[in-house]
Amino acid sequence: MCPRMPVVDLFDLPAKGVLIGLDPGTKTIGVAATDASRILCSPVETIPKLKLVPALARLFEVYDDRQGAGFVVGLPLNTDGSQGPRVQSVRTLVSNLLKLRDIPVAFQDERYSTVAVDEIMRDLSFTEQRRSDRIDAMAAAMILRAALGRLETGV
Repeated sequence: MCPRMPVVDLFDLPAKGVLIGLDPGTKTIGVAATDASRILCSPVETIPKLKLVPALARLFEVYDDRQGAGFVVGLPLNTDGSQGPRVQSVRTLVSNLLKLRDIPVAFQDERYSTVAVDEIMRDLSFTEQRRSDRIDAMAAAMILRAALGRLETGV
């Protein structure tokens, strides 16, 4: 059995190719993707997390369809930067993902991403239903954009 790829630092992701952003929640996983040149970040979909195996299978379908080079996963740190139970839940999800496939995965601080997206959607007069349907995928795009910003600035 070959060793599984560990979680990597953001700066150790492949330098080229599509990155897939994930915003794991308790009930869903928001998914976003960059374009191949990593200029644009777009929401893709929200995957129900009712059962782990089908959710992971769908993540891999998105990854393969878009010819992904790696995942950027939002890490829900507490406001003071400490790690709570939500962080452990995300780490468990990533551990399960890595048990199935050797894909580079990096974490990105996602504090306030969902709150910020919700405020933007309210400002744009999205209905409650439309916000509910898209918020996690849009938060994943925001997480991915933050990661690209870090990659661009080297910080």
